[in-house]
Amino acid sequence: MKLLSVNVGRPRANHWQAPALTGIDKRPVDGPVMVTAPVSEDTGEVGLAGDRVYDTRNHGGPDQAVYAYAREDLDVWAGELGRPLPNGVFGENLTTSGVDVNGALIGERWRLGSRVVLEVSLPRIPCATFQGWLEEKGWIKRFTAEARPGAYLRVIEPGEIRAADPVEIVHRPDHDVTVAVAFRALTNEPELLPRLLAADALPEYAKDVVRRRTN
Repeated sequence: MKLLSVNVGRPRANHWQAPALTGIDKRPVDGPVMVTAPVSEDTGEVGLAGDRVYDTRNHGGPDQAVYAYAREDLDVWAGELGRPLPNGVFGENLTTSGVDVNGALIGERWRLGSRVVLEVSLPRIPCATFQGWLEEKGWIKRFTAEARPGAYLRVIEPGEIRAADPVEIVHRPDHDVTVAVAFRALTNEPELLPRLLAADALPEYAKDVVRRRTN
């Protein structure tokens, strides 16, 4: 298991929804990238140096510090869409190889390289910017139906990472709430919502959503 690329965003005009800029255009970078935990949810901070988000209401902050997507899932999508999908095109900071990103448990911890430790926090929920960026009509519905959302991670141990660094699972919590299960529960399968509360590492705001929808 390893990192194929570490991807940092470039600000672009957002023609699909507010705000006026988006950081979804992620590109692989050469050399090491520093990873630290954002201290705020409303400043646009993310985990990777040189990157940021602009929709601070829905993105960024400690629980969405880093976004990972598997190259294997990108390859499936490339086949279905009939076009190449380069690393970073889904807006992911980390493009992985050999990592079951959607099968990862909420609260699972990964060591990247020799020092950095990240913790799986929740799935990515698609938005209008994602759909517009890919220029695929009906993309939100299609992406949601496939339930291969990729994972947001929080930073537990900071440090530098780079392409080709190994990825090692160093902790798996004692529950069965995967990224894919959490995504399905929060989107098309609300009957799964009660299961999510077994995942202590799920962000509090996500737990609040579960409680509101199940009461």
